[in-house]
Amino acid sequence: MYTREIQAPRNTPIENGIPLTGTWNKAFTQVDLLETHRPYPWPLPRWLKDYRIKEWESFNVQNEHFFLEALLGNFKLFQIAQAFLHIKETGETLVFRKLMPGNSWRMPKNLNNASVECHSSRFFFRIHTWLNADTIKLDLDIAATKRQPAYTAHLAYSLRDRDVTPLAASLNFTGQRNMYTFKAMSPVRGDLVLEGRHISLDPARCTGIFCDYKGFFPYRMKGVFCGGMGFDEEGKRYGFHIAENQARETRKNNENVLWVNKRLTPLPPVRITMPRGPESDWVIQDLDGMVDLVFTPREINRIRTNFLITKGDFFTQMGYYNGMLVDSKNRQIQVRNQWGIGEKLYVRV
Repeated sequence: MYTREIQAPRNTPIENGIPLTGTWNKAFTQVDLLETHRPYPWPLPRWLKDYRIKEWESFNVQNEHFFLEALLGNFKLFQIAQAFLHIKETGETLVFRKLMPGNSWRMPKNLNNASVECHSSRFFFRIHTWLNADTIKLDLDIAATKRQPAYTAHLAYSLRDRDVTPLAASLNFTGQRNMYTFKAMSPVRGDLVLEGRHISLDPARCTGIFCDYKGFFPYRMKGVFCGGMGFDEEGKRYGFHIAENQARETRKNNENVLWVNKRLTPLPPVRITMPRGPESDWVIQDLDGMVDLVFTPREINRIRTNFLITKGDFFTQMGYYNGMLVDSKNRQIQVRNQWGIGEKLYVRV
């Protein structure tokens, strides 16, 4: 069975100008990739190195009534805010997405007590990461359009030790260039208001996955991300977040993870194939027999960007996972028609 060392907590993934590589079960106190000594072979001013860092935070939340995916991303030459709300009873999906040129807001460098927000006359999006208080909060307010109603969400992740074991990872691309990620699955409480209907979220039945990313990603950045969460046949809360990216030595270290209740299982590297393209089934498998999933897209959303010297192609798809996962105790988790999300991206910036 695949295993990966879980290291003792560290304050930062950059020490003495050198990026660390590894997996941890606590968030770093501070993440400032600009502390890296000469991430490129030639000397660059600090502001230009900063423009090479891409960063985003994302939320996936669901219960028996709905599935919500929300993301704030800063790619320095352009920014993106998006939210997809799928109502399970009706099969309807409410889509919000806004692309903004420029670099007007930044993701925080720590998760202890920091916030970021993006807003206009049509929407409000705020993330408050507050690990010192064992919570992460999301406030989302989307105005109505001619095609879809307004909705408001106020969500809070419970990150108490008894509820969650997070994963933090630092992966190397080449030389001094690396990426960092923090991921956590937890119960979620809060409220959702849609067309006058108030849904109170019971943390015993509502689950969320939060992800924080920063990195000196390649100029031509490619990645595939898969995630889902729910309850198994025994009523245990489980979730997974799996990626195929451009990092090196993924056998030794990667960002793939499975949670069963609060127990964390590092997963091996995977191969994600799309034999008939990204709009049909995705096959997600490893070489260790711990990951064998098929993702079937049902709601397909694609956005393409082209701002001067930049280009982006984002697939964000909601659908069903079927298959099997194996945890660190060699226990099989049967995944049957579990609603989740699959994302495929290409960014040249």
